[in-house]
Amino acid sequence: MPDDPSEGWDALAERFMQMRSGVGADLVRNWAIAHLPAGSAIVDVGCGSGVPIAEALIGAGFAVSGIDASPRLAAAFRARFPDAPVACEAAQVSAFFDRTFDAAVCVGLIFLLSEADQAALIGRVAQALKPGGRFLFTAPLQACEWPDNLTGRLSRALGQAAYAALLDAHGLSLVASHSDEGGNHYYEAIKPRAPGPHTAQSTSHG
Repeated sequence: MPDDPSEGWDALAERFMQMRSGVGADLVRNWAIAHLPAGSAIVDVGCGSGVPIAEALIGAGFAVSGIDASPRLAAAFRARFPDAPVACEAAQVSAFFDRTFDAAVCVGLIFLLSEADQAALIGRVAQALKPGGRFLFTAPLQACEWPDNLTGRLSRALGQAAYAALLDAHGLSLVASHSDEGGNHYYEAIKPRAPGPHTAQSTSHG
């Protein structure tokens, strides 16, 4: 675990909340409406203050829970959405409320973490998803590194092949990619449903 689980974001929470635009909210809301039953339980991983992602999902009638390692951002989320559970903890070690969800979204977080913590986060999400659950997260398509504009800390995207392999290693399947109005790339994965007891077919010779 890093010395600052928020990866420098807690100290800049106020500035981040002032700067955060609505980019991505429409894509995430429309994705959820298209793929999830009404009222589905969604965990917003790296939820920040809840604006704009959780806000868009709650407005569309979904039951949202938030996880964020920044005490200031988690407090802002709690103040804005008092009926939505929020946990102030690092997602890569979170117990995800000791429950399962129909979907998880993770916007603007995974590439802030080390490669090992990115793998751990994907593992935690996989454990928290119900069979048939979906995971939508942002990261560049190509493997790359860059300094974060706000914190100055190194961000690292592992690239599509690496993310597909990590998802597969944790029982998730990469099924689609999306792009929002800001040019941000989204990976969509599914946790396959367990096969039913009568799906296997046998052949007899008589």
